[in-house]
Amino acid sequence: MSLAQKIQEAWNKQSNWLVLLRPFAYLYKKAFDYNKQAYLSGRKKVYHAPIPVMVIGNITVGGSGKTPLLIALVKYLQKKNIKVGVISRGYGGNGPFPMLVSPTTSVASVGDEPALIVSLTHVPMSVGANRQKSIELLLENHPNLDFIISDDGLQHWALGRDLEWIVVDYKRGLGNEKLLPEGFLREPKERLQKSTVIEHFSTEMPDKTLSMYLQIGKPYCLNETKTIFHHEQRFHAVVGIGYPERFYQSLNQIGVKDIQKHAFEDHYEYTLSDLIFDDNHPIITTEKDAVKIKAILQNDCTSKVNREVWVLPVEAILSDSCYLLLQQQLHKFNIQI
Repeated sequence: MSLAQKIQEAWNKQSNWLVLLRPFAYLYKKAFDYNKQAYLSGRKKVYHAPIPVMVIGNITVGGSGKTPLLIALVKYLQKKNIKVGVISRGYGGNGPFPMLVSPTTSVASVGDEPALIVSLTHVPMSVGANRQKSIELLLENHPNLDFIISDDGLQHWALGRDLEWIVVDYKRGLGNEKLLPEGFLREPKERLQKSTVIEHFSTEMPDKTLSMYLQIGKPYCLNETKTIFHHEQRFHAVVGIGYPERFYQSLNQIGVKDIQKHAFEDHYEYTLSDLIFDDNHPIITTEKDAVKIKAILQNDCTSKVNREVWVLPVEAILSDSCYLLLQQQLHKFNIQI
């Protein structure tokens, strides 16, 4: 287990020894506040796009469900004939940046989340650490866009934004409510008072709240033509996301009880050896991991991964209140839904 995974585990357990990291949390806050104030005061330039920009992010380290939320919003806007585009940092990709993303773009170039987003929505998208250049490239190639959604970038103060939606995992909460690295907060909890907060529930949620949950889809096999999924067999649960526990909970919900856990760091770059085990039990993974694993399987000319690789898809289901609020917010920018 890496140091990052050990700290992640300590955050989840709210271990007492994390108090030893408080001096580093103090330094983190000082640096964070200084950087933020530099943009707010005008000492550093903030870029404002010519069309409205919405940032979907979180104030915590680890998965909160922002990417499934973004995908759900993109599909909704597309159905309403709103010309929406997406930008992302492209974490884990090797560029060159900024870069447009298409369904045929390699995951190695743009990262796992952009590859997944475009594969499921075919939305116009560009990636790169410089959000301004990403937006300019996107608009250069898609000049008729009405609206842009930024996948993460909540703490990227150089990017001006018109709307902010912050996803908070209801069950995980804010942990010990401490900043990095003593806790898993990127920003103080007071930040939630200044943005739209979407609560991510484990199962169906009260419809009157701004909330969402992940609906589990039918598992599909990535490297075989098999369509029958046997939940009672033993699986190797291979996962490289910010909060692996949610994946294990999803497996439990569909009756998969017997798993051997193989948790890797978020955005982990898989190799062939990560998929080879001393037995014939199948692998089950997330869609985010599957975009990278699929590339490995396609390059496995010797068929060393001689087992089924199953993918568990999920879809964000939003409360009606979320869509009603989105309509009201976009109406202010003359975007009619």
